[in-house]
Amino acid sequence: MKTLLRFVKIEHSLFSLPLIFSGIFLSENSKEIFSFTFVTFILLAAISARLVAMSLNRIIDREIDKRNPRTAIRELPSGKLKLSSAWLLTIISAAIYFSVAFYVSQFCFLLSPIPLIIFTIYPYMKRFTPFAHFGVGFGLSMAPLGGWFAAKSFDGNFQFNSFSDLLPGMLITFFTILWGTGFDIIYSTLDEEFDKKENLFSFPSRFGKEKALQYSALLHFLSFIVLVALYFVSVKSLIALPFLLLSGFLLYLEQKKSGDVELAFFKINAVLGFVVFVMVLLKS
Repeated sequence: MKTLLRFVKIEHSLFSLPLIFSGIFLSENSKEIFSFTFVTFILLAAISARLVAMSLNRIIDREIDKRNPRTAIRELPSGKLKLSSAWLLTIISAAIYFSVAFYVSQFCFLLSPIPLIIFTIYPYMKRFTPFAHFGVGFGLSMAPLGGWFAAKSFDGNFQFNSFSDLLPGMLITFFTILWGTGFDIIYSTLDEEFDKKENLFSFPSRFGKEKALQYSALLHFLSFIVLVALYFVSVKSLIALPFLLLSGFLLYLEQKKSGDVELAFFKINAVLGFVVFVMVLLKS
């Protein structure tokens, strides 16, 4: 069991869970559909989708991980976990995910393959494009977008009345793409030399660490601009303003501490997701 938990990095759900619920509470009908049953199924969908994403990433990259001294100790390349067990976990998690999507609404069920397609494609992207980091951003952005769609369609009748109704869901999605892409660039600095040796595409391996971190800072600046737009479009609450400002500070701090990847990538990001959620929760 400990091996499986280390394999799937269940703690990484701290990145996606607050974003999912941010998407839900940005929906105008969130109060009407919010219940214990709804929350339970959303949690099941979030965790099972996260398990699929992490399992696929580890399975697809297992040979690369075996050659990388930093990742050679991971469960698959080290032989601590069998490939068949990893595939079984992936299949069971995908079955739970699709079942929950079907329960939430027919609309969500029809859209449910899209995140899994993204989770399957983005591990391969580092083999041919430095824009692979955007695959991580797009994958993470499925969390708030999925939450927004789930809230909008839970009553079985998805509809939106105007562009202004759709805009909050799109803004939290764009924020997540920019934020996720930016912090994946920071994480990839750990493998700059290995990526160069293996001819893998990442911003640090193609542009150098210093330039890559400048691009990451730009993406995080743009993500804060999108978050400001979300505040004025949907949140509009004075008591939520400190959390908007705190989000900006945490994005700045993530760049300032980018040399300490453990702090910048894991700890600051986990806090930032919950700060954004509280800001949304306090919307007027």
